[in-house]
This record gives sequence, structure tokens and C-alpha cells, in this order.
Amino acid sequence: MPRVLITGGAGFLGSHLCDFLLEKGFEVVCMDNLLTGDISNIAHIRNEKFLFIKHDVTNYIYLEGPLDYILHFASPASPVDYMELPIQTLKVGSLGTHKALGLAKEKKATFLLASTSEVYGDPLIHPQSEDYWGNVNPIGPRGVYDEAKRFAEAITMAYHRYHGVETRIARIFNCFGPRMRIYDGRVVPTFMRQALLGEDLTVFGDGSQTRSFCYVSDLIEGIYRLMLSREVEPVNIGNPQEMSILQFAEKILSLTKSKSRIVFKPLPKDDPRVRQPDISKARRILGWEPKVSLEQGLINTLEWMKQKLETARR
Repeated sequence: MPRVLITGGAGFLGSHLCDFLLEKGFEVVCMDNLLTGDISNIAHIRNEKFLFIKHDVTNYIYLEGPLDYILHFASPASPVDYMELPIQTLKVGSLGTHKALGLAKEKKATFLLASTSEVYGDPLIHPQSEDYWGNVNPIGPRGVYDEAKRFAEAITMAYHRYHGVETRIARIFNCFGPRMRIYDGRVVPTFMRQALLGEDLTVFGDGSQTRSFCYVSDLIEGIYRLMLSREVEPVNIGNPQEMSILQFAEKILSLTKSKSRIVFKPLPKDDPRVRQPDISKARRILGWEPKVSLEQGLINTLEWMKQKLETARR
């Protein structure tokens, strides 16, 4: 029975990974300091193969017994979070990744880093492929997240080259689904919450900036295939279907049948103008591509959001 440690395992993606790998027969250790993770994301798990440990991975990680895989997902991941928690974001990307890699070296475990499309910054190349080095402002407000992940990639490759650690790097593009926080700050839960509550939908800039949205079940499958592969260098995991933020706002209004208005606010500094993954490498190496349509994924997520909002009202 393979044993896996998931750092950030009580977060949005981490908790879905816990469920997925338990179903695959893995023994799962979930580690989270609950800074942005939520214990409710894993409260439903009743499995003797599951262990939760509350721990800050920027400190030394001690874990008894063998370990086959480490999936390093610990990090604030939304602009709201890393604007409020800039030092913690930098620390988990640097110190936390260092500690997790040290454990992988000790246990001879395969290490998978949850990196991000944000390493490409405000890209000058479109769509973004893995050989693009990015256009990042290191001292801008988003730099704390972008550079934390870029450092994490660099130290991951250093541990692979110098210590021979088996490593994988997933560059994750915009993902959505149940268990995103209602006030997460990212566009999917924000637009859904605003539409369902009859509030104005806030579009930054003129809404022409683009994003590509991947449903969570597709993304988790891609992560799993990368984990089991032999690919050491970064792989984009995301949905190449691109749309503008204004189009997305209109889509949410249509699905919810909301009477909310769309209002425009100033574009935040260094907000990427375009974001679309080139997933040729994932198709070729992993045999992976998204299966769930945007509409079906949004319907699934809306049902969950309605339940969360109803619970919050009680």
C-alpha cells in the first residue's frame, strides 16, 4: 500500500487529492496548519488509512514510517490571501518547500510540487508553454506569490540534480470546483456568490483580460498522472479553453438567472492580461486533457455554492 503525504491537504485542491488517493488505495497523511485550509474540507473522511496532522511545514517535518510520495500543496493561493499574508506566502514557498524536499530526500520519496501559471507573470507569449521563462515583477504586490513559486521550482530542480530526488513540477492554471471558499477572492466563487446574493458582479478593468478554467476533477487526474510519470521538468495542467472575464461574468449571470448588474473597477497592479495553457506536453507525456465542460463544472460548483450560502444564513 503506497503512502503519501499531502501538505496543504485541508485546502481546496489538497482535500480533493486526499479523497482521490484514498479511493485509489493509498494511505494518506494530510498535513496543514489551517492558515487558509479548512478542517471542514476533510471532516467527511472516515478511513483508517487517513491521518491528519496539524503542522506548519516551514518548520522541521517529522513523520514516522516509510513514505512513497510527497505532494507539496501548502501555500496561500488567492490574491486576497497572499496580499494579506505576504511573509507567510514567501516562507511556505521557500522554507516549506525546503523542509518538504528534505523529507523526500530522507524517505527516498517522489516529490511533486504544486507550482502555478503565475510563474509566467503577465505573459508576453500566448498561449503559455513550459519553455517560456515568464514576465514577472519581483517587487510588485503579486511578486510574493510568483517569486515564492519560482524559487520553489528552482530548489526542486536543485534537489533533483544535486541529491537525485525524484521530483515532479505541476504548473497549475485556474481551477475551480466545490470547496473553494465563499470569500476566496478568486473570480469563480466571487462571481457565483455575488450573483446568488443579488449583488453587483465586480469586473476589474474592462473585462477583456482572459482566463482558462479547469474543473477540479480533471485537474486532480492530471496531477495523479504526473505523479506516476517519469517527467522531471514542469508540466502545465489546466484547460486551454480561454474566455474573457466579462464573458465569464455573463455566463454566471445566465446560469444563475440573476438580476445582478456588472460593474467595473480599476484593474489591480500586475494583473495578467491573458492566461491560457499550452497542454501539448501533458497530452503527449501523460495522455491527459480535460474532460468536464465549463458549463457542467459550473453547474456542479453552483449547487455546492448554494448549499454553502444556505448554511451560512442559518
